[in-house]
Amino acid sequence: MSEDPLAWLTELEGVPSAFAATRDGIDILLRDRGLRRTSPEMTGESLLRGAHASAVLEGSASTLEQVRAGDVDALAADAVRVSTELLGLVPVLSRSPLQVLARVHALAAAGSVPEQELGRPRDAEAASSLRALAKLLTSETSVPALVLAAVAHAGVVTAAPFASHNAMVARAVERLVLVERGVDEKSLTVPEAGHLALRPQYESNLRGYATGGRAGVHAWLLYAAEAYAAGAEASPLH
Repeated sequence: MSEDPLAWLTELEGVPSAFAATRDGIDILLRDRGLRRTSPEMTGESLLRGAHASAVLEGSASTLEQVRAGDVDALAADAVRVSTELLGLVPVLSRSPLQVLARVHALAAAGSVPEQELGRPRDAEAASSLRALAKLLTSETSVPALVLAAVAHAGVVTAAPFASHNAMVARAVERLVLVERGVDEKSLTVPEAGHLALRPQYESNLRGYATGGRAGVHAWLLYAAEAYAAGAEASPLH
């Protein structure tokens, strides 16, 4: 059996307990708020809230009400376009994560970059980073799915493999991991809104992940556990 490349993350102080507490909170929300009675409309509302939050993090000025009405600026339109196809990519993630990453970027960046750049890595180094991320997403790991989602998110942002919209792609992939790995199968939590609610910490911890070595990774993971809890609070189930 090959060595688990992520196992060391659960040896970082406070990480196992933080993510266990967050997962317990998500599980309680999904169980106690009537998961069996949820509707596709609730999933759609979660995706819409997530699209709005992701767009605002990119610099959009559109309000959630405007997103609901379809009266949006370009960044919000990009995020909504991603959200409409996102869950259809869940079955593809485990067998072809590179295809998923390319498709999400093509959706997000349509009209913003030349067509030949849609879904394509910027250069050989970016392509290598994408292959490494794809390997993580398909490898067997003992770490909690929430940790994998956080690593995937930060990995895409740090590598910035595409010509544009890398952070939007990262947040979309994060949501996909949470669905595909069974944390939130109906996609009712709103991790993007969790990041927006904690925006200063989100942005500073992403910078720390990229430049701060082991300490930066540690801080990002502790932050991510808090953000996912905030994302559960933003669920339409509340």
